Amino acid sequence: MTDYARQEHREFVAASRAALSDGKLQLALVRLTSTLTAANRRGYDSLPESAQVREQARQIKLRTLANLPRYLEQLEESVRSVGGFVHWADDARQACNIVCDIAWSHGVKRAVKAKSMTTEEIHLNAALESAGIEVTETDFGEFVIQLAKERPSHIVAPAVHHTRESIAGLLSNHLGEPVPDDAPTLAKTGRRILRQKFFAADMGITGVNFAVAETGTLVLVTNEGNGRLTTTWPRIHVAVMGMEKVIPRWRDLPVFLKLLARAATGHPLSVYTSLITGPARNGDLDGPEELHLVILDNGRSKVLASPFRESLACIRCGACLNACPVYRRIGGHAYGGIYSGPIGSVLTPLYSDISHNPHLPHASSLCGACQAACPVKINIPHMLIGLRELQHEKKRNFWEDLAYGLARRVLQRPWLYRLMGRLLRWTLRPLSRDGWCCRLPGPVAGWTQSRDFPAPTRRSFRQLWKREMKR
Repeated sequence: MTDYARQEHREFVAASRAALSDGKLQLALVRLTSTLTAANRRGYDSLPESAQVREQARQIKLRTLANLPRYLEQLEESVRSVGGFVHWADDARQACNIVCDIAWSHGVKRAVKAKSMTTEEIHLNAALESAGIEVTETDFGEFVIQLAKERPSHIVAPAVHHTRESIAGLLSNHLGEPVPDDAPTLAKTGRRILRQKFFAADMGITGVNFAVAETGTLVLVTNEGNGRLTTTWPRIHVAVMGMEKVIPRWRDLPVFLKLLARAATGHPLSVYTSLITGPARNGDLDGPEELHLVILDNGRSKVLASPFRESLACIRCGACLNACPVYRRIGGHAYGGIYSGPIGSVLTPLYSDISHNPHLPHASSLCGACQAACPVKINIPHMLIGLRELQHEKKRNFWEDLAYGLARRVLQRPWLYRLMGRLLRWTLRPLSRDGWCCRLPGPVAGWTQSRDFPAPTRRSFRQLWKREMKR
C-alpha cells in the first residue's frame, strides 16, 4: 500500500453512518450544497451559449490529455525561458523532498501556503513540519482546519463542517484568549494572525489552477487576497501542479475562467485571478526572487494510459459534490481521501488502488447529477461503473457468478423462462399486497430493507399477448 493510501484510507460505511447521525453536519451540508447548486445553475444561465462553452472546454482538455507529454515539455521550456525552475516528481514522497530541498538550500524557516488540493494530496505540510519548517495555511477555511488538525471536507469550502462557534473556539485556543463568535470578529482575527505570518515568511507555496504551455504562465484563482500575498511577499515561490493542469495556449484560458467560478460558486469570475509568468524582474515592485514549478505525477500517468483518462479533465470546481445526493448527506470526510464526492470516488481509487477503497465506486446513485453540473461534462457515472467492473474482475463473487450463470441459462431457454415465471408468481403472491412485496425472503431480503419490490402480475406478457391475438 502506498503512503498516500495508508494515511488516507477510512472505513467508508462506518464513517457515513457517523456523518448521518451528526445533526450539525447535516444542516451545514444542506445549506452549503443547496446554495452552491442553485448558484451553479444561475451561473450557467448567465453565460450566453454556456453549453457550447462547456463543450469547448471539454474538447480542449481531451485534446491536451491526448498530447500531454508534448505540452508538458513545452511548459517546461516556457517556464525556464522566463527565469523559472522546473522540477519533476514521480510521486508524493519525491514532490515533498523537492520542496524541502528548495527550502533547505535557501535557509527557509517559515512558509505560507495558499489553498491547494494537490499539496493536500501529497501531505506537504507534514513533510515540511518534519523538516523543521513552520508552514501556515493562509486561506481562512484551510487555516481553520489546520488548527483543527483535519482534512478539507470540500474542494471549495474546506471548513464547511465547522460552525462559527467551533471556529471561535479554535482561534481562542490558538491565541490563548477568548474570541467572540460573530463573523466580522472572526474575519478580523484571522486577518491579524495571517498578516503576521506573511511578513515573516521566506517561502510561499501555492497550487496551480491552470498552466499555459505557450507562455509558461501559472494561473491562480482565489476569492481571498492570500494567494497574491503568498506569491509576492516571500522571496521564494514554489508552485506544486498536477501534470493534468496544463492547457496549450493563452487563448484557451478565458474559456476555463468563464466556467470555473460559475461552476464553483456561481460568480462570473473569482475575486482574484493571478497570472504569474516567472519571478520578479528588474524594476518590479513585488514578486519572488525565484519561482519553482513542481510538476507532479503521483499516479496520473497510470490514469492517462487507462480508460479513465477523462477523469484528468477535472478542474477542481466542486460542482459535482454540491449536486451529488450522497455527498450532500455524508460530507467529504467519509470518503477517506483528499478528493471527495463523485470525482473523489473516481480519483482516489485510481491514484492509489481500488482494493484499498472498495466502497467508493459504489458511493453513488448513478443519477447523473454530477455530470450535468460538471463544467467539462466528465462522465463520472460511466467511470464509476467501470471501476465496479474492475472490482468484479479482480475479486469475483461466487454467489453473483452463480446467479448470473443461472439467469443466462434461463434466458437462453424459453420453456425454462416460462416455468420460472410461473414459479416466481406462485412464490411471491402470498408475500404481495397492493401490487408490492414489502419483504422478500432469504438472500434477497436486503432489497426490501429500504424499498419495495414490484409483485409479479397475475398473467405474463406472453399470456396477455396470446389472449389479444385470439381476439
